[in-house]
Amino acid sequence: MKTTKIGLFGFGVVGEGIYKVLAQKPQLNLEIKQIAIKQVEKERKAPAFLFTTDGDKIINDPEIEMIIELISDSEAAYDIVKKAITNGKSVVSANKQMISDHHLELIELSKKHNVSFLYEAAVCGSIPIIRNLEEYFDNDLLKSVNGIVNGSTNYILSKMLNEKNTYSKALKDAQEKGFAESNPTLDVEGIDSVHKLGIIALHAFGKKIDTNKIIRKGITSLKPFDFNYAQEKDCVIKLVSNCTSDEEGEINNIAVLPKFINKNESLGQTNNEYNGVIIESTLADKQFFYGKGAGRFPTSSAVLSDISAYKFGYKYEYKKGFKEYDLIYKGIGKFYVSYENNTHLDLEIFDSISETFKNNNQSYVIGTIKYKNLVSSEIISNPKISIISFN
Repeated sequence: MKTTKIGLFGFGVVGEGIYKVLAQKPQLNLEIKQIAIKQVEKERKAPAFLFTTDGDKIINDPEIEMIIELISDSEAAYDIVKKAITNGKSVVSANKQMISDHHLELIELSKKHNVSFLYEAAVCGSIPIIRNLEEYFDNDLLKSVNGIVNGSTNYILSKMLNEKNTYSKALKDAQEKGFAESNPTLDVEGIDSVHKLGIIALHAFGKKIDTNKIIRKGITSLKPFDFNYAQEKDCVIKLVSNCTSDEEGEINNIAVLPKFINKNESLGQTNNEYNGVIIESTLADKQFFYGKGAGRFPTSSAVLSDISAYKFGYKYEYKKGFKEYDLIYKGIGKFYVSYENNTHLDLEIFDSISETFKNNNQSYVIGTIKYKNLVSSEIISNPKISIISFN
């Protein structure tokens, strides 16, 4: 069988892992011919002749038919991927921000040049969520996709709830274990989850949503007061990405928000660096997908799966289409909103209020709020206000 020659961009923990696996398994007939890096003087566990700082040398090499892109800079990644596809090379990428920002353009480009553009590793680590949406649920009308898609935040929340760790201690632990970056903003503010949710929505519903319009609140506003309430109600708090559709296939709501979940439910038992996704459809009802979402090995597993799929000529077919979608929020939800007593909260945002509480330092309000009113509200933008969904 012909050996497929690969160009690799990035030699971090995942890139090095991919190199080692392919080097140790010649039976796969996959060879990394060249690796693009930034700093040539850094010591690396691979032969020096493999490395280059000239990315164009890889992209223009006629022997290389596949590019694996594993760098953190989303705009640099976009430049690499666009050039590679234009040069007729298939691409495997794990850069969810790059994909989310340039999704439709890269889909069109890959179709024009008849190459594979695969990115299972960009969403949910080891869980094959994209390919299941593409293949298993290609004809079934989906009602919703919701779940925990960021292993870093889930690890932090698990430590805060189960071990009573402070946010800073839980974050430090996550960073030491390689589950969180030195600058964790993309994870803890829900930005990473929003990018992943945008990719999921396209494959689930055929609609490209501007991720800047997705309701987003991370975990940095959560206080011990909120976790105490959760435990009183026999619940846990998870950062949940949710997208729901009506019977006509129109998206009602899409959001990344902390959520109360009964600790005995599937997502309630999804702890530490694990991800869990629930897909609800008309015919199959609910399917639960569970697996590791953070760390080098889950991502490496997904990259290798995409490489293998490419060897068999696999391409995403986008059977539900891919088009820009003008998002209009239609639904209403039940929310818990907590804040320090010296923080102003405009109660006019609530359609109805079912419960209020106040002690010497903290207050909370439980009630219903229209999603369209949350988009630009102080509840979302004010770091001193927590919001947690019930549904």
